[in-house]
Amino acid sequence: MLENSVWRQYHKENNLREELCSLYGVEPLTIIDDEKELYAVLKRKLTKKELKLYAMDSAGISNEAMKKEFSLDDEGLLVAKNKLYKKMKQDKLRYSFQASAKKSDADFE
Repeated sequence: MLENSVWRQYHKENNLREELCSLYGVEPLTIIDDEKELYAVLKRKLTKKELKLYAMDSAGISNEAMKKEFSLDDEGLLVAKNKLYKKMKQDKLRYSFQASAKKSDADFE
């Protein structure tokens, strides 16, 4: 499914859906059930750096490893994380993951 993705580099399982549910505090039924489709939404909405940072942070990778990976200092990493999670909390991104939004789009095709 997502074997060669950035997500799988840092996660042993395809648990993107569960991570997004816990981030947004919603039930799994409200989020798109296809992991591949969820990952495609993330790829469209986030930059490569933001996607990699989210994958690393949600996998519990240490801040030291992330600072080294992105060539950042403590403050730079904090700013990057804040920017990422602020973007993740925006309605335009959050609503992209909703299963009902996908179904209503299909009704118009």
